[in-house]
Amino acid sequence: MSVVEPFDVGWLDVGEGHRLYYEQSGNPAGIPAVMLHGGPGDGSRPGNRRLFDPETCRLIMFDQRGAGRSTPAAGLRANTTQHLLSDIECLREYLGVKRWLVSGGSWGSFLAMVYAIARPDSVLGLVLRGVVLGGADQVDWWFNGREIMFPEAHERMRTYVPPDEQDDLLRAYYRRLADEDPEVHVPAALRLREFMLPMTRLVPADGAGGVGDPAHALRIGRLWTHYCVNRFFMPDNHILDNIAVLRLLPAVIVQGRYDMVTPFRAAYRLSQAWPQAQLVAVHEGGHSADDPAITAALQYAHNHMVSVLRRSAQSQ
Repeated sequence: MSVVEPFDVGWLDVGEGHRLYYEQSGNPAGIPAVMLHGGPGDGSRPGNRRLFDPETCRLIMFDQRGAGRSTPAAGLRANTTQHLLSDIECLREYLGVKRWLVSGGSWGSFLAMVYAIARPDSVLGLVLRGVVLGGADQVDWWFNGREIMFPEAHERMRTYVPPDEQDDLLRAYYRRLADEDPEVHVPAALRLREFMLPMTRLVPADGAGGVGDPAHALRIGRLWTHYCVNRFFMPDNHILDNIAVLRLLPAVIVQGRYDMVTPFRAAYRLSQAWPQAQLVAVHEGGHSADDPAITAALQYAHNHMVSVLRRSAQSQ
C-alpha cells in the first residue's frame, strides 16, 4: 500500500507551553482512526500511513508532547501520562470526532489502553502492536534482561557509565539525558540509541547500524527514561486491573513472536485476560511495524476493525 499525503496539517496548543503537530490523511468521510506512536518520544512517521486503507479511514496522527515535531522538543515539564490523555481528548474535540478507532504500537499500545480505560465512550475499538503493560518486569528487560540476547551491545551500554552506577542503568542514563548540558546529554542519548535500535527489527535493514539524528536520539532517550523512572505515571497493573472496561471494546493485538523490545509474554497475558480480543501472533516478526510481516498484520488488523465497525454501525 502506497503512502498517501495528508489533506490537513496543523498545530494544536494544549497549554503549559506545549504545541502538538498533527495531520490527517485518507478519506475525510471515513472511519476516524488515531494512531499513537511509540517511544515515548519517537514521533509519528509518514510511512505509518500505509498501514491504513485511505479509502475507508480518516487517519489522524500526531506527535506527543516533546516528540517529533511537537514543541518544546524533548521537554519534560508538564509531560506525564495524564497530560497525554488530556491531549488526545483535546485533539479529538478540536477535530470534531465523536468516537474513533485507536491504534497504538509499543508505548503507544500502553497509552491506547490507558486512554480507552479512561474514556471508553470516545473509543470505537483498538488495534495494538508490541504490547506494553507498564510493569517493572518490562522495564527490567529493557535495561538488563536483553543482555542474554545482545551481550556485546549491553556491555557497551553498561560500561558507558562508571562501575558504581551500573547497578541502576535506568537512573544512570536518565540523570545524563535530563541534564541541560549538550556535552552530557547528547553522548548519552547516542549510546542508548545505539543499544536500542538494532533490536527493533527481526532482520535489520541494510545500513541500519547508525543511530541517526542526535536530536531524535535525545527526544526518545530522554522521554523514554523519564516515563520509566516515573513508572509511567500510572498505578502498577493498571491495565489488567481495569480489563473489564477493555472487554467491552473490539480489538486486535498484533505481536511479533520474536519481539526483543516487548516480548510475547505481555501480549499473551493481555489476551488471556481479554479473550474477546483477537491475538495475531506474527511468527516472522519482531517489534517494528516496518518488519514486512508486522506491516501485513497491521494492515489486516486495521481493515478487519473497519469491517467490524461498519457492520456494527449498520446493525444499529
